[in-house]
Amino acid sequence: MKRTILILALLTTFGMSGCKDYFDLNENPNQISNPPLQSLLATTTQKTGLNSQRVANTTSYFVQYLANPGAGGSTDTYQETDYSSTWDALYYAMADLTDMKRLAAEQSSSEYVGVANVMLAYHLNLVSDTFGAGPFKEAFTGEPLTPKYDSEEEMYNSALTLLNEAITELGKTDSKIKLSAGNDLIHGGKREAWLKTAYALKARMLNKVSKKASYDPAAVLEAVSKSYTSNADDAQMSVYLLRNPWAQVARNNALLVLDGWLSAQLINQLNGTTYGLFDPRIEKITDKTVNGTYVGTVNGAGNPTGAPNTVKDENYISLNSPLTGDNSPLLIVTYAEVKMIEAEAALRAGNRDRAYKAYLEGIKANMDKLGVAPAARDKYIADPIVSVGMANLALADIFKEKYVITYLNPEAWNDARRFDYKYKGFKLPVSAALSTFIRRVAYPSNEISENGINVPAIGSLADPLFWDK
Repeated sequence: MKRTILILALLTTFGMSGCKDYFDLNENPNQISNPPLQSLLATTTQKTGLNSQRVANTTSYFVQYLANPGAGGSTDTYQETDYSSTWDALYYAMADLTDMKRLAAEQSSSEYVGVANVMLAYHLNLVSDTFGAGPFKEAFTGEPLTPKYDSEEEMYNSALTLLNEAITELGKTDSKIKLSAGNDLIHGGKREAWLKTAYALKARMLNKVSKKASYDPAAVLEAVSKSYTSNADDAQMSVYLLRNPWAQVARNNALLVLDGWLSAQLINQLNGTTYGLFDPRIEKITDKTVNGTYVGTVNGAGNPTGAPNTVKDENYISLNSPLTGDNSPLLIVTYAEVKMIEAEAALRAGNRDRAYKAYLEGIKANMDKLGVAPAARDKYIADPIVSVGMANLALADIFKEKYVITYLNPEAWNDARRFDYKYKGFKLPVSAALSTFIRRVAYPSNEISENGINVPAIGSLADPLFWDK
């Protein structure tokens, strides 16, 4: 644990203090109703990291990073599943962020306003990219208790506006109250780091609409140019009350509370089955089986042995990985991902030289982030399957490598949908409930019961969101 006991106490004390609105549970008399900015910064930066993982714990099955060990798992096979706890966690965090933004404005703290806007924008995207439309403009005003839903496009535009406002606020140097380094669990109170993250998230958002006529690769590249320049810039959170939640999944799996099994799609890409090239990142993601091999589980099929236990003849989330160990950081957006955004936008803009350099740099940065040995890293990158040459670089190459870079990140599902799931070897789960790949999830039961009058009707989980059309 790298932070103080005081911060962990603050996270517990102020954990769900936010605005009074339609999703609040009964008031807890032990919670403080008006926490100071520093305390809100601690709780919101932690919640941002944890909520990224909560969403990824669902979407990682859709992109086949993970597979259920039992046949016919509901998330694996695209069944309508109740994600009420995830919805609540996202909205509780936005309530806290709304409080922090209001208090920061009252106290003339441009830095806190800017940071609140960055995290609000991030949470808005988590909601809208997962569920579609959602309450926002009326959700944090205190009334009505059944707020209307903003459309998907409105959610997207609101998030983009928040990022632009964050860029303005974080560009100021005269904030009356500076960010508290000890309470900022993502960037340690560094205003310039948050400014880079605002641009990184903006580049991600502008690139997400690649299917739309309004897509502007030049705007994406402009945002990229003002964002990250190395792995040291990554937005990540690594302060926990106990441990990284992925590590808890790994520990539970070892105790036969089965979860965290890696999909055959991911493992076959990494072990050389799909592309004929061994990717050394597999050694930093999972452990070899008892047979000294790498074997994934087919989504929807469950444990290939049929045994209801873990005998380590498949691959699982590993405590030995720098991504899923007890103290590993939860990655929100990284330099490696930004380089792949740059590669894609530059390729779409016709700048093959910039695209190819960014593509290779993104792979290298990810390898370095994971601690791959330089010799193994360079051997992989030099292989003609990877170093295809500037003239031959295709979107498929970029999406293939980005798939590994965004392992266990919710952004991977956005990419899969934009790419129409055209990853080599990607197949529907066994016994899938849909005839095609999933594009959204159903609204949670608690939202339907509390605000059903405003919850939009959806036809199918195969219906694309507005940016996916």
